[in-house]
Amino acid sequence: MPALVHDDLLRRAKDLDLPAVHHIDGVDEPGGGTAFAVVSPRDGQVLGEVADARPAEVDLSVAAARRAFDSGPWPRLAPADRGRILLRVAELLEEQRERLALTITLEMGKPITDAYEIELRAAINTFRWYGQLADKLTDESPYTSPDALALITREPAGVVGAVVPWNFPLTLASWKVAPALAAGCTVVLKPSENSPLSALLLGRIVTEAGLPPGVLNVVTGDGPVAGRAIGLHPDVDVLAFTGSTAVGRHFLRYAADSNLKRVWLELGGKSPNIILPDAPDLEKAAATAAWGIFFNQGEMCTAPSRLLVHSSVAERVTEAIVARAGELRVGDPLDPATEMGAMVGESHLERVLDHIGTGIEEGARLRAGGGRTLTETSGSYLRPTVFDHVDPGMRLAREEIFGPVLSVLTFDDLDEAVRLANATEYGLAAGLWTSDLSTAHRVSRALKAGTVWVNCYEEGDLTVPFGGMKQSGNGRDKSVHAIEKYTELKTTWIQL
Repeated sequence: MPALVHDDLLRRAKDLDLPAVHHIDGVDEPGGGTAFAVVSPRDGQVLGEVADARPAEVDLSVAAARRAFDSGPWPRLAPADRGRILLRVAELLEEQRERLALTITLEMGKPITDAYEIELRAAINTFRWYGQLADKLTDESPYTSPDALALITREPAGVVGAVVPWNFPLTLASWKVAPALAAGCTVVLKPSENSPLSALLLGRIVTEAGLPPGVLNVVTGDGPVAGRAIGLHPDVDVLAFTGSTAVGRHFLRYAADSNLKRVWLELGGKSPNIILPDAPDLEKAAATAAWGIFFNQGEMCTAPSRLLVHSSVAERVTEAIVARAGELRVGDPLDPATEMGAMVGESHLERVLDHIGTGIEEGARLRAGGGRTLTETSGSYLRPTVFDHVDPGMRLAREEIFGPVLSVLTFDDLDEAVRLANATEYGLAAGLWTSDLSTAHRVSRALKAGTVWVNCYEEGDLTVPFGGMKQSGNGRDKSVHAIEKYTELKTTWIQL
């Protein structure tokens, strides 16, 4: 990140020109609806009023995407030409990196250092990767018999509705938008009402990069109105969603009640992080466990919120995490030195505090945090929180909290660790710390999770897929496998 100081960032944030209307068919579109306030969790101040989409605005955006798909140039461009435009999007994201990072920090409370170095890096790399992939996808021609030719072609699926959350607003939007565009689809993107500003900027950037009108449309509004309208729309062919399991169920119902559109879901998690006594570096394992649960204020679907640690090393590991929780710098997310910023808003903070209160009532031992901090700022700040003596039946161990709240559970043997790890409705991610190669392979195979990290956490790049099992969803983001969500396979059999 450029060498900036807190005062410089405060001044630049104050001077930001933030968008306020939808971006439909390549132009800014105010729509005819009302507007809603975007409140910054760093200080409770209103950042601005943003257009609140009704079904009419959703219809307008879907119609633009349908025209762009049915009669526009995008699906018919040579893949290399689509790729060049995606690469230009990556260049413009890099050019506007600071502006976008500041916007994300203001709208959802992420520390500016993380917004710039992690969130924007991921978004830029995603558009670049799929831009480079676009002309490297191939069809198939299996050998059948001398008197026939079989072709298996991959065609763009049509209009994609992408509904994304607030915790990584540009990263997760990029994970949906970039592969869909690379495949030749057109997209209607609806960001969370908590983080609409960065998505609106993305819409303007892709238009500037040369994307034809209607290929990417951004509409802002809440889930029960705008999200529902996208889910029920008969001209949306594919729905890609990241968010809660409860809302994912709604999208499946919307598909059943409309045109049976394909629905791809990346949902919640209650990820286990298993530390065995033979971990190659217990200090690193403890430090990574602390980083994983406190990073992004714990607002991550993959957060390692259940620490499963062998009883022989449990206290040593827990003490190290408690010490780190006490050292962590919670503060203004516009300060580059801040390590943990603000929760996304007051309602979410109250929800997390309710989980903490229930944990205490159910008999878990509070070892660190547990309450608000920086109340004088009028922002939504929570102290990093650690519980031990957590029973597997407690809410702390069962429900996704989506905050910086760690539950420590202990086990005495490997079979018990695997049982505890899999004793959840979720199956998004898991961690394992061991020096034994055989143990690493056997336990990784036994864990019901879409991603297993061994002796690390939250590592990877665009070459590997991301997604969950069980009630953590279906389908995969990232990698070449994401293209499968946005394409249809067609068989053509030619008798010679």
